[in-house]
Amino acid sequence: MRKWIVAGNWKMNNTVAESMALARAIKEGSSGIQDGSIILAPPFTALFSVGQIIKGSNVSMAAQNMYYEDKGAYTGEVSPAMLKDLGCAYVIIGHSERRKYFRESDADVNLKVKKALDTGLTPIMCVGETDEEREKGITKDVVGRQVKNGLAGLQTIDHIVIAYEPVWAIGTGKVATSEQAQEVHAFIRGILRESYGKAADELSILYGGSVTQENIGDLIAMDDIDGALVGGASLKADGFLGIIKNIAEKK
Repeated sequence: MRKWIVAGNWKMNNTVAESMALARAIKEGSSGIQDGSIILAPPFTALFSVGQIIKGSNVSMAAQNMYYEDKGAYTGEVSPAMLKDLGCAYVIIGHSERRKYFRESDADVNLKVKKALDTGLTPIMCVGETDEEREKGITKDVVGRQVKNGLAGLQTIDHIVIAYEPVWAIGTGKVATSEQAQEVHAFIRGILRESYGKAADELSILYGGSVTQENIGDLIAMDDIDGALVGGASLKADGFLGIIKNIAEKK
């Protein structure tokens, strides 16, 4: 049975003090929940402090990005070894905002996924289509390409998480219907099954895009949706805890 996962991506929000307070509230509010995985992805500046707060708890930590080299003259970049040193167990790779604003390509995503795995981090690889691409009817073409290219050259997917985030639903208030999301999640799992067999049935696929405690119930009821990558709603402890509890109850 696949494990449910809820990851909160705080993006470029919160000072260190604000991050610590939010992490503490989430840790305390979810202390009795043990069946799935709860992940927080603070900004880089707060990773150490948040890591100290959640150490030894049921909450894990992710970075929001990383570079695909171990060290070197790469001003402004952060290596996977640095993230491990701070207590990260996961790293978000290929988020649509990285692809859009920083021109990250499928090839960049692939290099990062491989380096994360080599370093012992679990990549949360993001895929998703834009509004224009959905209107053109090429959602599966786009998502299929991103999945295949992002995982190119990998012999196993045992330590990978995929997040389907339709770009048109991120931060817009629009949410894919549960049926729309399930269709793409099942499509992704089918692609993985072709290349990796039964391992595809063990991989967790998360939905992301304007997720709230009000809409997560219908989404998580779908067979191939195993959790959520949450943006704005993860910045308030009560809302994020509501999402966690709804998922834990239904999965």
